[in-house]
Amino acid sequence: MITKLLVANRGEIAARVMRTAHAMGIATVAVYSDPDADAPFVALADEAVRLPGASPTDTYLRADLVVAAARATGADAVHPGYGFLSENAGFARDCAAAGLTFVGPTPEAIASMGSKLEAKALMEAAGVPVLPGATLPDGAPLPSDLDFPVLVKAAFGGGGRGMRIVRSAAELRDAVDGARREAASAFGDGTVFLERYVEDPRHVEVQIVGDSRGEVVHLFERECSIQRRYQKIVEESPSPAVDETLRAELGAAAVAAGKAIGYTGAGTVEFVLDRDGAFFFLEVNTRLQVEHPVTELVTGLDLVAVQLRVAEGHALPPEVTGASIAGHAIEVRLYAEDVPAGYLPATGTLHRFDIPELPGIRVDAGVTDGSVVSPHYDPMLAKVIAHGTTRDEAARTLARALARAGIHGVTTNRDLLVGILRDDEFLAGGTDTGYLPRHPELVTPGPDDGERVRAVAAALARQAEHRAGATVLRDLPSGWRNVGGPPQTVAYAVGDRTLEVAYSFRRSGLDVAVDGAAHELRLVSATPELVVLDRDGVRRRYLVHRADAKTFVDGPDGSSGFVDVPRFADPNAVAHAGSLLAPMPGTVVRVLAAGGDSVAAGAALVVLEAMKMEHTVAAPVDGVVTELHVSPGDQVETRQVLAVVEAGASEATGEAS
Repeated sequence: MITKLLVANRGEIAARVMRTAHAMGIATVAVYSDPDADAPFVALADEAVRLPGASPTDTYLRADLVVAAARATGADAVHPGYGFLSENAGFARDCAAAGLTFVGPTPEAIASMGSKLEAKALMEAAGVPVLPGATLPDGAPLPSDLDFPVLVKAAFGGGGRGMRIVRSAAELRDAVDGARREAASAFGDGTVFLERYVEDPRHVEVQIVGDSRGEVVHLFERECSIQRRYQKIVEESPSPAVDETLRAELGAAAVAAGKAIGYTGAGTVEFVLDRDGAFFFLEVNTRLQVEHPVTELVTGLDLVAVQLRVAEGHALPPEVTGASIAGHAIEVRLYAEDVPAGYLPATGTLHRFDIPELPGIRVDAGVTDGSVVSPHYDPMLAKVIAHGTTRDEAARTLARALARAGIHGVTTNRDLLVGILRDDEFLAGGTDTGYLPRHPELVTPGPDDGERVRAVAAALARQAEHRAGATVLRDLPSGWRNVGGPPQTVAYAVGDRTLEVAYSFRRSGLDVAVDGAAHELRLVSATPELVVLDRDGVRRRYLVHRADAKTFVDGPDGSSGFVDVPRFADPNAVAHAGSLLAPMPGTVVRVLAAGGDSVAAGAALVVLEAMKMEHTVAAPVDGVVTELHVSPGDQVETRQVLAVVEAGASEATGEAS
């Protein structure tokens, strides 16, 4: 029996594993880095051990520190979650050597899937359809006989880390080098894998579970085709593209794959499904998947509980071997990221994190009110999952829960997710890996018609707060004059834009304008937390939350975050013309130019890494690098000046500063 379980992971998966362990009467131990000291999963554990440092390579990827933490707390088992050490055969061996039960497959099974070429050979021998490919260890030369396009991806680990599409030999070197860096950062191994790329396939995977007696069964398929940066953001079970015949074929192939490697515990066999219905093996993820909740909701099983019982030596129970599908489940990954800016990771403090508890909704979150989202780890805040009798019902319920959520302080992909769930093509089941490129209107939406009204609500809540704090005549509205007077004004920053709200309380009612354009609105009521406005006979309620100099407004027509603009701007806050600003907090991993260099527009100058993803900052114009303010290894903040490029400057003027 397992009596004390160390969870060698962080965030929502650590909390999710702990909840099941506690329900089974198992004590838990957390390990945490310095930025995670106050994270919810740490508070949930019975005991917690600090891993000094911030970066994954110094903390969660240190197998020696994790094993030492298990020994120090008397844990007798380790659950690796997903990511980090979960598919590291060496870590599984270290656990066994220390007398710890590793909740997962054997080291041999993990190792057999670690080499993609060996994995494909095993699968082909087991009768599973495969795609051609080759591995490239660190330092290995590039092959010269490739048929393009090819896909470059990390040979160890998953989650889209290090993945690149390469369509010509000229692109290969940069793609492989970048993929190696990301793979090394995310998984501690820079080996990458080349594979024939199938254009816009469906990504369909099959959940398998096996026990130590050699029995392996499948728990049906999941559709994971909607992806950004080759990382899934919407997953569902069952797949709308899979009928009973194809389900049986996929299940049989997945079980054959599991038996070929002697699989125990919960794992996933991933396939690509082309437009003709043919499927090809991608890989076996020898761990629990991020998207496992959709399988749990349609089967009624707790996959973590199944993992723990298998690790204790039990056979698969009848509810697993005889599982069936009931209803439909859809999961979305809520990320801290700026979608229109190119899915840039976002950081900051979550002043509020509130997703309504609707029937059929499950939230697996790694954050709560007050959580700080740092640049060191994956930007996923939570998984929000809906289960319904039908696919349409699940999509509708999930979209409403997300749209009504209060998520304040950090930019997220919430609007993109809601847009997908309400899109006609998605609702018709027409999803593949090319879905998002076909829908730029979801990635970069047009003007938000409700934003100006929400700005008015923010301003009126602000004046209500001021009047509530007044010591005299608090029943009079701000700016009241018997004989009239100029309107009250307040300016808000919204991204790179500014909105100015001007309002006056007249005997005839409220006069209000946004950026000089009048709006016909009737104020029904206003408090610092709630403003009710009537527009064209339609009454809407706006919830208002103020935190520091920020105001967050949630209404039936959408949500906005506004930042107070000071009346008198700081002249030192204006960047010099030609300045290249950091688009996000992160670490400088490469500097590709020096002071005095002539550069062409679009030339890469600085490469940043944040949340395990790389972002290149390029020259905006043809010119000369006149200032360079960063070096590899530097930590930078959003809008920090990295370099200055002056258009038309002579090389003699360039100096490194």
